[in-house]
Amino acid sequence: MNRVLARRLVALGAIALLVCAALLVLLAVRQGSQGSGPKPVHWYAAVAAPYAAPRHTSCGLRAGPATMGIAHPVLPCGAKVFVALGAVQVLTQVIDRGTQVPGRTFDVTTALARRLGLHGTQRIRWAFAR
Repeated sequence: MNRVLARRLVALGAIALLVCAALLVLLAVRQGSQGSGPKPVHWYAAVAAPYAAPRHTSCGLRAGPATMGIAHPVLPCGAKVFVALGAVQVLTQVIDRGTQVPGRTFDVTTALARRLGLHGTQRIRWAFAR
């Protein structure tokens, strides 16, 4: 086999390898965009009520009227959790320390309470996001 033919075979092999790698990347990206986000694994029951989040939360975040999040005294700041009321399920995060009300597990920002349909103190479901 002469050198020119050998170089062409090596070049064609390299191109084929690059095309295969690109196809694998595209396939991974496509599968990743089809709902491979966090899913609830085990639901827990809790009692929650709406609250007006302070302008600056104890987790160091700036909150406003459209901020969706929860306050919890133990869960770490930024922890991703699902909260659900009836058929409505929302992925949110811990943005503040709370609650100081006996018997209540979570304080829910007013924006998140609106989205869930939470009025007053109600029983909700929650789960860690995985």
